[in-house]
Amino acid sequence: MSVVCQLSPGWLLDHLSFINKINYQVHQHHEPCCSKSEPTSSVYRDSLHMDSVSSFGSSTTFTASDSTIKLANDDGGNCELCIQKYVFRSELFDVTIPYITSAIHKECQQSNEKEDLMNGLKKEISISTVGKKRKRCVAFNQGEVDAMEYHTKIRELILDGSSQLIQEGFKSGFLHPLSEKGDKCREPLTLPLDTCNLSELCEMAKHLPSLNETELLTLQLMGEDVSVTGQDLFSRVVENNSSFTKMITVMGQRYLLPPKSSFLLSDISCMYPLLNCGKTYDVIVIDPPWQNKSVKRSKRYSYLSPLQIKQIPIPKLAAPDCLVITWVTNRQKHLRFVKEELYPSWSVELVAEWHWVKVTSSGEFVFPLDSPHKKPYEVLVLGRVREKAALPLRNADVKVLPIPDHKLIVSVPCTLHSHKPPLAEVLKDYVKPEGQYLELFARNLQPGWTSWGNEVLKFQHVDYFIVLESKS
Repeated sequence: MSVVCQLSPGWLLDHLSFINKINYQVHQHHEPCCSKSEPTSSVYRDSLHMDSVSSFGSSTTFTASDSTIKLANDDGGNCELCIQKYVFRSELFDVTIPYITSAIHKECQQSNEKEDLMNGLKKEISISTVGKKRKRCVAFNQGEVDAMEYHTKIRELILDGSSQLIQEGFKSGFLHPLSEKGDKCREPLTLPLDTCNLSELCEMAKHLPSLNETELLTLQLMGEDVSVTGQDLFSRVVENNSSFTKMITVMGQRYLLPPKSSFLLSDISCMYPLLNCGKTYDVIVIDPPWQNKSVKRSKRYSYLSPLQIKQIPIPKLAAPDCLVITWVTNRQKHLRFVKEELYPSWSVELVAEWHWVKVTSSGEFVFPLDSPHKKPYEVLVLGRVREKAALPLRNADVKVLPIPDHKLIVSVPCTLHSHKPPLAEVLKDYVKPEGQYLELFARNLQPGWTSWGNEVLKFQHVDYFIVLESKS
């Protein structure tokens, strides 16, 4: 389980444990003379393979295989079946010290104060030369004032609740004091390079011919060998309904698909396969690409305007009484938008506000709690779809607990940008059994979930994993 402990303030989660308890076992064929850790050029067992993706033309083919027999190689010999177990790279959760320590934060504040004083002095000197000496005053804009007021309101909740969960983390051994060895500077972490730009592939796929509306809107990776056209990956919901992991290859890059998972790789303009496959969902988790100054400056990440986010067709995707959860940055403008505009436009009633608190493995906040720039927490806004109450509910005779307000989810964050902690085990008491789960703007897959986004396979890239064991 990913839940290390549960107390009245909330939950302490082990994100890495959740990933590694997924059955990431891949069956691959190898020639007997080859290394068992490296696959041959033969087709992967239980895999979807894209042969010539560069043109995205109709001649591009995928092949899926569930064969259990031995394959013959070019010399007439047999290939051996090798089972490889993958685990997520633990160093991607190796957050032992805060990103900014309190001492550094204090020094930065003092440095900024000195700089402000010098700038103020220069301004006063400049002004005095024209006989208009004025006092320099520091004013906060409305957004900064709102952020400070919000932080003041929730500060004790974050501090007290996190302290309780962190103490339980020490008792369980999940968290541990920083050792002398851990105090030393570590080598910079080299992250795997995913050279397959998924969002760019989605843009290219827009130029492919559209599927006929009568054609199947899902692609199930099961059964005998199957060949399909290249456009299927971008215009159909891909489903792995088997109880084992499959591997797909896109533009020479390999991705792991967990058991019982499904996904649609597309951007917001191409959601129709998800809408038309006839499913509605009991839980919808949304992690929108919010617009902010740093995103606009870096140009590394795309973002959506509030109007575009409002156009996401939640009413068509949501089952009656659907639980909608939206991740929100600490910008108060976005939080107000979700509560006052977005949820009402979707007929979603606000029921709770939770916080994800990010800590190091030694139990410290990853940023100083009172930092004026970056906070060690993010907000989750929870609501229920109410307009569809007249429609029949799934498992109407099964009662679920009411959702409590002001809960905390405390975890050691992944070093990968925007890799959010899993919510499945946290939500299970508030969702009816056998509920349907959907994540929008996802960057990874989970068993039992449908995931959508233009980077939906990003953190499934095989380079984020290592082979733990290999056996024939």
